[in-house]
Amino acid sequence: MAFLPGSPYLNVFENFRPYFVKEVRLRGEPMILAVDDVIPYWREAFAPLGDVRSFSARRLRAEDLRDVDALVVRSVTRVGPELLEGTRVRFVGTASVGMDNLDEAYLAARGIPYSNAAGCNSNAVAEYVTAALLVVARRRGWELPGKQLGIIGAGHVGSAVEAKARALGIGVILCDPPLADATGSRRYRPFDEVLAADVLTLHVPLARAGPYPTWHMFGHSVFERLTERQFLVNASRGAVVDGAALEAALASQRIAGAVLDVWEGEPRIRFELLDRVDLGTSHIAGYSFDGKVRCTQMIVEALSRHFGLGTAWSTEHLFPPPKQLEVPPGASGREAVETAVSAAYDIVRDDANLRALRDLPPEPAAAGFDRLRNEYPLRPEFRHYSVSVDPRSVDLAATLTGLGFRVAAG
Repeated sequence: MAFLPGSPYLNVFENFRPYFVKEVRLRGEPMILAVDDVIPYWREAFAPLGDVRSFSARRLRAEDLRDVDALVVRSVTRVGPELLEGTRVRFVGTASVGMDNLDEAYLAARGIPYSNAAGCNSNAVAEYVTAALLVVARRRGWELPGKQLGIIGAGHVGSAVEAKARALGIGVILCDPPLADATGSRRYRPFDEVLAADVLTLHVPLARAGPYPTWHMFGHSVFERLTERQFLVNASRGAVVDGAALEAALASQRIAGAVLDVWEGEPRIRFELLDRVDLGTSHIAGYSFDGKVRCTQMIVEALSRHFGLGTAWSTEHLFPPPKQLEVPPGASGREAVETAVSAAYDIVRDDANLRALRDLPPEPAAAGFDRLRNEYPLRPEFRHYSVSVDPRSVDLAATLTGLGFRVAAG
């Protein structure tokens, strides 16, 4: 569930759980679930739990939920009083890592439990960052082993990014104030110290208030402290970065460049900012096949636990056998890694697809952004690829294995 152990709300929800389950069963009807129709395998996954009604996220209204018991949304759907007042919704699942789309205070006050899918797409985002760094390094002539990567947010995603960065030989420095306070570990360094890293990559939730606010964490004051050698990657939430401040920093060459997967005001993004970044994509960093399946599976499990249904969804049959990748004969270790990663995930294509919307009027461009997300061809993660490597290339095999590929003697 969304609440930490010891939360005063947790016991309240546990006490009311039997009532919610009994209420559904006493009606003598299947439980009614409303599920976003873009969630992968929604029909197969949720049908065993009850009567499933699909909806389009941008068109969902309160009147659609009057007799619904459980609501399953994506991050694009705001869930609060405007959507739930007058409904009988007793559980909300968001098929996303973050929960900034949920009015948590309202849900707690109404006694409505909620769950997200924290960590479901952490490896997918880490693979996205890997692909981005390799493309930027090739274009800019960087030697990645000579760079230091500052990871801000060292949870599920940040930890996965750290592992892949180390596999590439990149130095890593971590910043995570909540984890630093909770653990007292010196592994997590102060924000000011991490700001000196060559590349800064953001993997934090969006929080406007509280002890660790992240809204506009990177604004004018932070960009003024950076230098022209530094680079920014944001694959967390758009508003963690002040878009206008970033655009100004790039225009003035205050920083070297940026990669953005997330944008303020989605789906109505500023194409002037896209024009200035090295790579820009349509909020699809976490859109791997594996991550989306796991995301759906986690919400099924949470919903089933809450209502005491004991239902599980098996996913093994969904995954294809490994695909063989060949490294060009005589390729250097760097070239071999670039070849394998680009074959598994072509981030340049995703960048081109977003830029193709550049000259459209605002509303068609916004619709195009949504379409790129909603109709995205989910990519298999690196573990679904096997790379043939000369047995003598021990370092290359170790790098590819560290990135998640299967390695076979070639």
